[in-house]
Amino acid sequence: MQLQQTLRNSYTFEGKGLHTGRVAKMVVGPAPVDTGILFRRIDLGEDAYVKALAENVSNTARSTTISEGVASVATVEHILSALTGMGVDNALIDIDNVEVPILDGSAKPYIDAIWGDGFEEQDAPRRYVELKETVEIRNEEKGSFVRLEPAEEFSYDIKVDFNSRVLGVQTARWDAGTAYVEEIGVCRTFCFFHELEFLLKNNLVKGGDVDNAIVIVEHPVTKEQVENMSTIFNVPVLEVRDDGYLSNLQLRFVNECARHKLLDLIGDLRLCGGLLKAKVTAEKAGHGINTAAAKEVRMKK
Repeated sequence: MQLQQTLRNSYTFEGKGLHTGRVAKMVVGPAPVDTGILFRRIDLGEDAYVKALAENVSNTARSTTISEGVASVATVEHILSALTGMGVDNALIDIDNVEVPILDGSAKPYIDAIWGDGFEEQDAPRRYVELKETVEIRNEEKGSFVRLEPAEEFSYDIKVDFNSRVLGVQTARWDAGTAYVEEIGVCRTFCFFHELEFLLKNNLVKGGDVDNAIVIVEHPVTKEQVENMSTIFNVPVLEVRDDGYLSNLQLRFVNECARHKLLDLIGDLRLCGGLLKAKVTAEKAGHGINTAAAKEVRMKK
C-alpha cells in the first residue's frame, strides 16, 4: 500500500508572472492528509483559499487560472506538474499576488529546491483518481483531443503539431519508467517569434523574456526585428540559429517543446483532484481542452 506524502520543508520562490508581469512571492509547504493541493492568496486574507480542482478553472487563455470567491491564481500548471511529477499528494501554496512566478519557464526551479530533501510519508493510504470509463474531449476545428482510459498504471502520451517547419511533429511520453525530474520537468515553455511581437505590441506577456521561453523563428525575419527584440529585453544582440531557434539558449532535448506540452498536460490534469491511474493520450492539446477533460473526470467520479 502506497501512503500519501507531503513536503518535508517549506520552499520560497519569487519572481514575475509571465502574463501580468507582477512580482509574487510563493511559499510551497507541507499540508495534512487529504488536503490535496491548496493555494492561499495571503494578500487577500488568511481564508482566501483556492482548491486545485477542475471546477475552479476560470480562464485558460495561454495558461490555467483557478478561482474561488474573490481569490484567483493564474498560471498554476507548472507548480501543479512539478508536485505531481515528484509524487506529492498534499501541499499548501501561499502566494501574495495573482500569478505564479514563471521562473525559468519550466518546473526545474521547483525540482532543484524540493527533490533533494525527499518527502514526508503520511499515515493514510494514497487516494488515486481512478476512472470507471473512458473520458474523451475533442475539438474538431483544431484537430485536438485528450483521452483518458481506465488503467492499472499511469501513462501520458502527447503529440504536438503546430504545422511548423522548425518544430515538425513531436511526441513525448511519461510513465513509471520515465524520470520526470530529469526528462520532463526541466523542459521550458516556448513561443513563436511572430507571436511574441504581437503579444508585446498588445501589452500582453508582460513578464515574458528570452530567459524564460524558447523562441521559435518560423517565418523569415529581418535583422532589424531581431535587434529590436534584443533592445526590448535588454540582452546582447540575438541571432536566428540555423535550426530556427533564437540564439539565447540551447535546447535541453531535441523535442523539448513536446516535453513541455506534456509538462503542462500533467499539471492541468492534476486538477482531476489527485494522482491519476489512467492511460492519457493527447494530440494538439492546450490548457482549454486539458482542463475540460479534468472537469469531465470530476463530474464522473
